[in-house]
Amino acid sequence: MIFGAHALVYVKDAEATRAFFRDVLGFRGVDAGEGWLIFKLPPAEMGVHPDPKGGFHELYFMCDDIEKTMADLEKKGVVFTKPVEDQGYGLVTAFRLPDGSKMGLYEPRHPMAIAAPRKAKRKPAKKAGRKSRARK
Repeated sequence: MIFGAHALVYVKDAEATRAFFRDVLGFRGVDAGEGWLIFKLPPAEMGVHPDPKGGFHELYFMCDDIEKTMADLEKKGVVFTKPVEDQGYGLVTAFRLPDGSKMGLYEPRHPMAIAAPRKAKRKPAKKAGRKSRARK
């Protein structure tokens, strides 16, 4: 029986990125040996999207308040690489990992398979393409 999922993040500087996940994002986990950290992730859900080429996968972290989450992470030195965009299903942005690669972050506005950490009223989805305020 399947009991979980294991996500992999491939980066140029694994040591710095592990430290970022541990020290900046606050993820906890175990050392699998020789510094190979395996992080406990927040609850997850998975969507399956059509793509004519297929063969790629993405990882986004979800938050309940994108503006507050961004402000908290910026205080820790995190750099956001694109403005917040309202995609209809949620508010989406991305931030830079230590090696320069990007990780997605979004505030869902769709029904979720997992429970949000707090009982906040979900704002209704808006039409895709509408943009929120820009971040540097």
